[in-house]
Amino acid sequence: MATTVPRPMSAEEKKVIFASSLGTVFEWYDFYLYGSLAAVIAKQFFGGLDPTSAYIFALLAFAAGFLVRPFGALVFGRLGDMIGRKYTFLVTILIMGLSTFIVGCLPTYATIGLAAPVILIALRMLQGLALGGEYGGAATYVAEHSPQGKRGAYTAWIQTTATLGLFLSLIVILLTREFTSYAVSAPGVTPVVTAFDDWGWRVPFLVSILLLGVSVYIRLSMNESPAFTKMKAEGKTSKAPLSESFGQWKNLKIVILALVGLTAGQAVVWYTGQFYALFFLTSIAKVDPKTANLLIAAALVIGTPFFIVFGSLSDKIGRKPIIMAGCLLAAVTYFTVFPMLLSYANPKLVAAQKAIPVVVTADFARCSFQGSPIARQIDFTSSCDIAKRTLTENYVPYQNVAAPAGTEATVKIGETLIPSLVGVLNDKRDAFSPDSAKAIAAFKKAVVDAAKAGGLTVKADDATMNTPMVLAVLVYLVILVTMVYGPIAAMLVEMFPTRIRYTSMSLPYHIGNGWFGGLLPTTAFAMVAATGDIFYGLWYPVVVAAGTFIIGMIFIKETKDVDIYAND
Repeated sequence: MATTVPRPMSAEEKKVIFASSLGTVFEWYDFYLYGSLAAVIAKQFFGGLDPTSAYIFALLAFAAGFLVRPFGALVFGRLGDMIGRKYTFLVTILIMGLSTFIVGCLPTYATIGLAAPVILIALRMLQGLALGGEYGGAATYVAEHSPQGKRGAYTAWIQTTATLGLFLSLIVILLTREFTSYAVSAPGVTPVVTAFDDWGWRVPFLVSILLLGVSVYIRLSMNESPAFTKMKAEGKTSKAPLSESFGQWKNLKIVILALVGLTAGQAVVWYTGQFYALFFLTSIAKVDPKTANLLIAAALVIGTPFFIVFGSLSDKIGRKPIIMAGCLLAAVTYFTVFPMLLSYANPKLVAAQKAIPVVVTADFARCSFQGSPIARQIDFTSSCDIAKRTLTENYVPYQNVAAPAGTEATVKIGETLIPSLVGVLNDKRDAFSPDSAKAIAAFKKAVVDAAKAGGLTVKADDATMNTPMVLAVLVYLVILVTMVYGPIAAMLVEMFPTRIRYTSMSLPYHIGNGWFGGLLPTTAFAMVAATGDIFYGLWYPVVVAAGTFIIGMIFIKETKDVDIYAND
């Protein structure tokens, strides 16, 4: 195998690589603002739905940005391989930044109705297209500037940008929450009121226009990749990178292996360790959002240097062993780590769940899939649906027991038995009838009161939370992220020839991260809602990570000594 050694990097090239990484941080900041504010987005733009459906729709809108990322990879990857990396960067950052700014200006559902979520989803899709063209270019650009034997270390800086962008979004959100909170004096008490959910959530989106200006300035100062410049001067650029990448089996085979043997597992580990961990803390462990964000931010600060550690280590021992080890550890430890996270974060809740069993007894033939992303509250009319929906909305875990056919469902919380009821729609079939709505509200109140009395809805208490151990678990999850993500940019770059590198590596990366990873929050939440088991959603990342480990170990070859200047 060829081992051509490029000249050492100049100070100017190092500056350009730093500028590339910094611009990418801002782009990830824009993209992840939405994910960090999913609960607020649900209230503002999906207000016509019940809370559970609204949250699922908000997560789906978040996922929409991921779904179109592979198409962005095709569009911008083709441009990057044909006209160059630098100018493609400028287009992607402009689309991302302007889309984010417009979200901050967008009227809510209460103001313009259905148009609000439609426009929001369209903007998310534009963001996804832009990001689809960003990562492959950034990774390719940095790798093509890196000296032989240092590609893992240099491209690892690009790998930090996604986490740093998430970290930056969390910090801006926390600061905005603080500045939009104010005290209201009342007799004997001074409550704190926050305007964040009303209008403060817009501030992080609007601030992005400043980051856009900085990012565009940075991108304009960049030079074209030397590998692309050399290839262009020699007249060897691809005239049809899409057909070369995906129409020739020798290249398509590598694309498929890169997806199922690398990026799918990397993606689910990444999103489980950061986004699902945040969802788990706030929704299931019932940790205050501010506390949860601070804990995640602290874990990111501690764990982020390990991107560089594992990227540098991959230059010595190879990319494959580190990525495969991360996938394996995730698959075998998630079902241990997340129960630990719950017990450390909210021990009172765990104690209540053990002491007070919750059982839904129902005719399963009358039970709908609670995680349906298109269902509304009125689509759940059976007694089984209403019972499960009520528990799901309050994140109360439950067991399912089969009842004889035709039996109406019941909810038993400890020794309290609460009969459920069938919902009756009004004549227009667009809402429950007044009497039915009143009866359902009474049922829900009885369930919530019983759950509350049993301690099943208790909020996490800072006084009883084992904060150091919660942080330790979160750091462990982030370190798994750094293992699978730190070396992967260098490995993907090294798998494909220069003439089609941007296009070829972008597609498997964005299908893996956009579809396998981006759909993880929605899928895992739907699995929890469907079964009543708060840990059931973990099966999704465990199965995908295990599958990637098996396929990767068998079919993926080590790449650290590949000559990336080769065009064949």
